[in-house]
Amino acid sequence: MPLQFTGSLQISKQLKAFQLSFIAMRLIYLFLLTVFSIAKASVPPSETFQYVNEGELGDYIVEYDGDYRVLPPFSAPFQLCFYNTTPNAYTLALRMGLTRSESLFRWVWEANRGNPVRENATLTFGSDGNLVLADADGRIAWQTNTANKGVTGFKVLPNGNMVLHDSEGNFIWQSFDYPTDTLLAGQSLRLGGATKLVSRASAINNSDGPYSLVMESKALVLYYKASNTPRPILYFNHEYWVNVRKGPLEYVKFDSTSEDDEGTAYGLNLEYQVANSSTGGTLQIGRPNYNSTLSFLRLTMDGNLKVYTYYSPVFVSAWEVTFTLFSRDSFWGSECQLPERCGKFGLCEDSQCVACPSPNGLLGWSKDCDVKKLSSCNEKDFTYYKLEGVDHFMTTYTRGNAIKQDDCGNKCTRDCKCLGYFYNQETSRCWMAYDLKTLTRVANSTHVAFIKAPKNSNLSFSF
Repeated sequence: MPLQFTGSLQISKQLKAFQLSFIAMRLIYLFLLTVFSIAKASVPPSETFQYVNEGELGDYIVEYDGDYRVLPPFSAPFQLCFYNTTPNAYTLALRMGLTRSESLFRWVWEANRGNPVRENATLTFGSDGNLVLADADGRIAWQTNTANKGVTGFKVLPNGNMVLHDSEGNFIWQSFDYPTDTLLAGQSLRLGGATKLVSRASAINNSDGPYSLVMESKALVLYYKASNTPRPILYFNHEYWVNVRKGPLEYVKFDSTSEDDEGTAYGLNLEYQVANSSTGGTLQIGRPNYNSTLSFLRLTMDGNLKVYTYYSPVFVSAWEVTFTLFSRDSFWGSECQLPERCGKFGLCEDSQCVACPSPNGLLGWSKDCDVKKLSSCNEKDFTYYKLEGVDHFMTTYTRGNAIKQDDCGNKCTRDCKCLGYFYNQETSRCWMAYDLKTLTRVANSTHVAFIKAPKNSNLSFSF
């Protein structure tokens, strides 16, 4: 009997081993079949295209006062275009708006920001499923990198998402995963994908600007990066904004949702969710009294955050600004919090630029306001003038160093790149300033600033 039992056990083990081997072989077969099917899948000839950047320019007014050429991909009110703001430097972009409206068209997505193409550049969607933007000389300026990945078609969806899909409609690539400075309704910043928006440099210069909206581990925040600044400076992180105690945030989605059956009220919302958790929420930032589905959230060139809503039934002025983060009446903060609100060096109060601080007192503000240039880093060649009752955009949301005021000053003196320092005498906090930009007038005289100037005056004054 024991021998019979052992034999049965061995047969059972062999059967289990055979079953596992069969399952493994079947999985390998299915995997190879899937890989083969994907590799074999191709774009039908009727769906492939090549568009050349040539021909007549468009007649209607577009954002940034650019020239443009429309391309066939279209889903109202979105259309793919080539556009430029400087001659012979084109960006492939998605335009929002309708020709029957006298309002300007706006650019809500860009493929090749900072890497323009010229006349006769091509946009090609080949049988391999790759979407490629190439310059006239063949240089590849941008591509989706989706060759031989099962792509069978390309679409512009009614929500403005451009997608490359497989035969079952699954998205292999989508423009919603690659925002520039804009989120359309339904679009997200997402963990493991795009986690920030970056502002445009200027209306003429289509490259990355100094501002970024970043989905960090526990909050949605704003940063400013200038040429003299060692690292980006935090200038917005409000506790009543998108802010959680435990992270990481999985996504932050901008959306517009109907709030009643009649469609007379819509909520403009930031929906957020913590990864692997039930923690999340919805922050309402606007409530238009009409269908606001055609809205987008933009990080503007001056570092503000705005929502633009397109109401297509309106013939003139179809665009409305339905949310502004920094404004005179905003709960979140005034425009004085914007780093470049008052140029290179200006005093701001109640969202207005009111003066130019100088060693000789307050001067009338103009766009030319600036700090006095130093001829040398030697401490014998410069001094400081003191400003009382001022804050800097970095002092609101960064803690600064807890040191004595004299030590703060000595640290700036030894640093050639330091233009001045800010000090809170109540909390003994110190901030080194490598870019001054906008100062904000405050009622508390213990908030002081010391600005470097050539050693010919040393005047302290308060506001």
